Parts: sequence; C-alpha cells; structure tokens
Amino acid sequence: MEQISVVTTVVDARSVADLLAAAAVAGRLAACAQVGGQVDSTYWWRSGVETSTEWSVQFKTAPDRVDALVEQLRASHPYEVPEILVTRVDCGHPGYAAWVFEHTRS
Repeated sequence: MEQISVVTTVVDARSVADLLAAAAVAGRLAACAQVGGQVDSTYWWRSGVETSTEWSVQFKTAPDRVDALVEQLRASHPYEVPEILVTRVDCGHPGYAAWVFEHTRS
C-alpha cells in the first residue's frame, strides 16, 4: 500500500480555509482537502489565554509531497505561528491510498 500523510491546520475564517484547500488541490500538493466546521480554540498567546473560533483543514497527500505542502501553507497562512501538523497514516484502504498518490502527481 502507498502511504498517506494527513496535514492539518486551522485558520480564523472559512474563506481562508477554502482558499488554502483549493490552492493545495489545484497545485497537486494534496489529492483532497476537507474544511471542517467551526471549532473553538483556547490557547496561550502573548502572555495570556485567548479563545477564538477557527476552521480546520485536513489535506490528504503522499509523503513525498508533504514538504512542499507545508511550505505552501507556511507562505500562505495568515497566522504569525501557524499550527501545521503532519500525521502518517499506517493503515488504510489500498485503493484510496493509490488514488491519493495518483492525484498528487502533475
């Protein structure tokens, strides 16, 4: 089975989430991207506790595309310190994994 990686981030506006998702898929850096509903995040920022509403984005990609995807997210992300997490999927449907690999090629 081809490996799959999932790259996750959050942003402060649905429109930004949609733009990041569309750019990654159009650029073949991800086979698909899913924008999740609003989540309330509580975190430390500048010596205080903050709470804000964010939208999550999950990108499904091939491991050899992760670095390029992360770099694009860093360059396009509106946050000073963006949350960008990478997870390797050890097991999954082989057909889906092959589809992800195929659709992250030019």
